[in-house]
Amino acid sequence: MDLKGSRRDALSSAVQVSCYSLIGLFLAVSPVFPAAFPFEEARPLYVGARALGMGNAFTAVADDATAGFWNPAGLIQWQGVKLFGVNKFYNRSDYGFDPKGIAYAYRGFGFAWGNKIALGVESGTPDYNYYSFARKVHSHVSIGGNLKFKRKHPSDHYQFFGHSPSYDFALLVKPRSNLRFGLLAGHLPRERGISWVTFGSAYRWESLLFAIDFVVPRGAPNETGLYYGIEWQLYRSFRVRSGRSDQWWTLGLGFDWRWVRIDYARIFEPDFASDFISAELKF
Repeated sequence: MDLKGSRRDALSSAVQVSCYSLIGLFLAVSPVFPAAFPFEEARPLYVGARALGMGNAFTAVADDATAGFWNPAGLIQWQGVKLFGVNKFYNRSDYGFDPKGIAYAYRGFGFAWGNKIALGVESGTPDYNYYSFARKVHSHVSIGGNLKFKRKHPSDHYQFFGHSPSYDFALLVKPRSNLRFGLLAGHLPRERGISWVTFGSAYRWESLLFAIDFVVPRGAPNETGLYYGIEWQLYRSFRVRSGRSDQWWTLGLGFDWRWVRIDYARIFEPDFASDFISAELKF
């Protein structure tokens, strides 16, 4: 029994050292990666103040109502209904961004709807509807996907779908209770096949959650993006966060009590800082 316990302890220590080494390596090389994508089309940046506070490294976390955007396979990580809304409440003269959505999970199935709209950006007013699905296929594995439609804006009627359909494929693997790996393969409107792939990893050690995302666009190896962050649970209901979203630093705070969670995040962009707040309700 002692020998087996020693082996388990040694394996656990090796995993922790490997994770810390990997994080250290990514921290060291991150300045060489340029900005990857415009947020209104490719990666769903700015969706959820919790994810933003962690540097937009959320593909392997994806355990809240924003999972439909980040990794729909993560929708099976709870039971019941979750609602969320996000608002950029400071410096909206540069751009506005106000995603919202609802997610439902029950017995290994997950469903979600979300809307992502950006205001005041150079490409006009990108407005997307997301329809997400997830299925738990093994005790440690789930799969998922999105159908995405771009909506006309402005419009005098509500658009349940839209035009220029695109899609995502997703995977979430949890080999251990404190270790997760995620993958999101995304398609953009008017392109053939997968446009980019995001690889994510998350590791929890006591009150700390580490997360890393690595984004690889198809046919553009020099445009890869690196995102990493950390969440520290100071008390049962209070968390602090920090990260780096490609070349921009981020900070965040979170408070949850029973069925309500409030998150705040700030991202330091090239010429200014932007502040976001989000709320999530659980039923």
